[in-house]
Amino acid sequence: MIPIVLLVPVVLAAAAGVLNRRRVMRTIEREYTGRFPVDANGIVAGAEGFTLNGTNGRHLLLLHGSGDTPQSLRYLADRLNAAGYGVHAPLLPGHGRSPHAFASATAAEYHDAARRALAELSASHAWIGVVGLSMGGALAAKIATESSDVRVLVLLAPYMIVPRDVRVIRKASWLWSPAVPYLRGRGEASVHDPVAQNASRAYGSFSAGALDALDATAVAGYRALPELTMPMLVINSEQDNRIPRALAQETLDAIKAPVERHWLKGCGHVITVDYCKDAVAELVLAFLAGHAG
Repeated sequence: MIPIVLLVPVVLAAAAGVLNRRRVMRTIEREYTGRFPVDANGIVAGAEGFTLNGTNGRHLLLLHGSGDTPQSLRYLADRLNAAGYGVHAPLLPGHGRSPHAFASATAAEYHDAARRALAELSASHAWIGVVGLSMGGALAAKIATESSDVRVLVLLAPYMIVPRDVRVIRKASWLWSPAVPYLRGRGEASVHDPVAQNASRAYGSFSAGALDALDATAVAGYRALPELTMPMLVINSEQDNRIPRALAQETLDAIKAPVERHWLKGCGHVITVDYCKDAVAELVLAFLAGHAG
């Protein structure tokens, strides 16, 4: 039998860990919801999914990244819509709500939501393209292998291979997550433009569950790459803080189908809102013009 006196420090340490976990959770939750008001559906203002009706009979599904919202795709969506394309950008499960909701969302839920969105578009539109940003690129690649309706695929800074440091943090989550429910991200380096950075609805933090979902989604997207056969466009940033160039190139090398590829400079990971957003929009529009016949 273990003497009670020896159990006291263990019990106190456990209690301190629980109290710290709750304190961190409250702090992160207050910071996020304090910046953005929440509507009746529990979604923060500006993070909602949206649909823009087109005029040219072509419709595009836009998928955002992990911890982010469709807000990160709004500028590109408006440019595409002005050129006649219909656009649908859904809000993925657990996103745009609260860090707690993000922590409990799974890769399976992300994939199910993306598949439903694609099925709904396919039911009412004859021409469909899919555009994915970051983790949304992994989702886009995966669902594109499951549907013959996808005519073109656009991957923007696709997050397909989890960097080694992130893998180490994820695998060590059993050590830190009991006391620290959320880890701060590197969001300030993902967007160089301070105006765009301030407008972001991204969480800026990750939990163990969110890292697991990101890893599983990235793996599924990478494994789907050799199966893709439709025309593809891939755009990466030279200064991407999330995806080192070597990993971005490894992703490109896994694609067997003909692919148009571009590297941009002067922006971080979220290339659709940063200083290179116009270059991204112009490249996507030019690609679509060549393949939307």
